Amino acid sequence: MADESESKQSTVESVMEKISEKIHGHDSSSDSDSDHKKPGSASTVQSKIFRLFGRERPVHHVLGGGKPADVFLWRNKKISAGVLGGATAIWVLFELIEYHLLTLICHISILCLALLFLWSSVRTFIHKTPPRIPEVHLPEEPFVQVASALTIEFNRALKLLRDIASGSNLKEFLMVIAACWVLSIVGSWCHFLTLFYISFVLLHTVPVLYEKYEEKVDPFVEKAMIEIKKQYGVFDAKVLSKIPKGPLKTKNV
Repeated sequence: MADESESKQSTVESVMEKISEKIHGHDSSSDSDSDHKKPGSASTVQSKIFRLFGRERPVHHVLGGGKPADVFLWRNKKISAGVLGGATAIWVLFELIEYHLLTLICHISILCLALLFLWSSVRTFIHKTPPRIPEVHLPEEPFVQVASALTIEFNRALKLLRDIASGSNLKEFLMVIAACWVLSIVGSWCHFLTLFYISFVLLHTVPVLYEKYEEKVDPFVEKAMIEIKKQYGVFDAKVLSKIPKGPLKTKNV
């Protein structure tokens, strides 16, 4: 009898163990399924997040990467502050003090040549070694690269203006006209150097602020873009659709 009761108890325990294993296995599988689903859902949600200008890369890559992007995003605060301080000094000299470029170059040249000449002349009396004047040689490659890049961008702008003038895209035509009109108004308010300095300051402030607060800026810009597209749709339906367009040129493949 004792053996029978022990065998029954062992069978009951084995059945309970199998049931518990099945329950735990089902829970682990459901947890793993949920874990597999979570990253997918997170990725889909992340893919639906609106980004300014439709970008999918960080702001550093959008600005071209490298040292210029590091300067604009204040990766090295000393270099960025030095560049911005130098631009501010140039703007103060030429815009506020109304110093002329040729006068500044001549005055700097006079001061440097006078100091070097005096130091070379009196070195025999004070028993000092003569100053070492380095040989300055400008390489040709950076200037060639800058000229090539400017030529490419200039040709691209001319091609864009030619395509817009052909009458094939009314939207781009209106955007260029509006941009030129806004620039003409801003140009009447200030000089070119002031406008260039304002643009330089904006390049050193707007990208870094956007990178810091992009999670708050992107939803606001998304709402603004939706409203602008809605208003443009109304304007297109009432005005632009009634304007006759020029003949489209067929493209040869």
